Amino acid sequence: MEVSCAFPTALDSPDNIALAEQLGFDRAWVYDTPQQSPDVWMTLALAAQRTERIGLGPGVLVPSLRHPMVNAAATATLCALAPGRVAVSFGTGFTGRRAMGYPAIPWSFMASYIRAYRALLRGEVVEWEGARMRMLHPAGHAPDRPVDVPVLIAALGPKGNQVAQELGDGLYVTLLMPEFMADHAWTAYLAWGTVLDEGEAHDSEHARVAAGPGWALSLHGAWEFGGADAVRALPGGQEWLEIIEQEPEQQRHLAVHSGHCVALNAADEASWRADGSSTLRDVTLSGTRDEIRRALENYRSRGVTEIVFQPCGPDIRGELERFLSAARA
Repeated sequence: MEVSCAFPTALDSPDNIALAEQLGFDRAWVYDTPQQSPDVWMTLALAAQRTERIGLGPGVLVPSLRHPMVNAAATATLCALAPGRVAVSFGTGFTGRRAMGYPAIPWSFMASYIRAYRALLRGEVVEWEGARMRMLHPAGHAPDRPVDVPVLIAALGPKGNQVAQELGDGLYVTLLMPEFMADHAWTAYLAWGTVLDEGEAHDSEHARVAAGPGWALSLHGAWEFGGADAVRALPGGQEWLEIIEQEPEQQRHLAVHSGHCVALNAADEASWRADGSSTLRDVTLSGTRDEIRRALENYRSRGVTEIVFQPCGPDIRGELERFLSAARA
C-alpha cells in the first residue's frame, strides 16, 4: 500500500508537501475548495518547484468550477513542471460545491466533462457547450500532446463506479468504503485522524486539534446527506444542531462548512464537549500505532492500494512522522 498525504490547500501547503517528500510519503494531494482555499493549481505549481520525487495532484477537482480547457491546460502545465509525477482526481463536489450552497453535480455531467478533458489532453478536437475546440499550445507553452495522466474518480455508488470503470484509472474515496473498491487496480482512500499514545483518551487536547477536524466530517456529512435527523442520531448531534440552526436556513451550509477539514467550528466544538468525541475511533483513522497498523491491514484487504492521510493541528511534521511510522512499521 502506498502511503500518501493530503492537505487542505493553504499558503503553507507547498512547504508541507516538500516536508512530506523529505519524510518519504509517496504522493501529496490538495483540495479544490475555492471558498476557503488558495487556488489548487497555483499551490501544486509551487509544490512542484520545491520537490523532486513526490507525486502531486488535485484531490479532487470539481468539474463545474472550471471549463474543461482550463483544467486541461493546468494539468499540462503541472506535467511540464513535474514530469511523471502527476495524477488527477475528480469528484462531484462534497465541499467544493456544497459549501457554496450547490448540490453535487450529476454523474452524466461528470462523464461528459471527463471525456472532453481527456480528449483535449490527447490533442483532439472536442465539442463543448456547442463550440469546437482543441489545445492550441505551441512549443514552450505546454508539453506536446498527448499528455497522459492517470485520472481517479471519487465514486461511492453504482453511477460513479460506472463512470470510473469507463473513464478512469481508479478510485479516490473517503468517508465510506464501497464494496467495488477491490474491482479497481488503484484505490486511494482519504482519511483523517491521529496516532494516539498508549492510554491517551479520545477527548485529549491532542486528539481534539489533530483528529477533531476529521471527526467533524461525520457531522458535516450526516447533515449534507441525511439532514437534521441523521445528525440528531449521533452523540453530540443535538448540541451541534442547536448551533447550526441559529443561522438562517438559506445559509446554514456556511456555518456547517466553516473550518471544514482544518479546525473545529462552534457547532463542532459544542458536539465534541457533549461526548461527540466518543465516536473518534469509529469515524477517523485514530488509535495507537498498533491499532492504526491493524486498520490499514483491513483497508488493504478491502481493496485500498493507497492510504491518503491528512494531518491537522499545529504540529504537521509530528503528525506526518507518527503516521508514517505506524503505516510502515
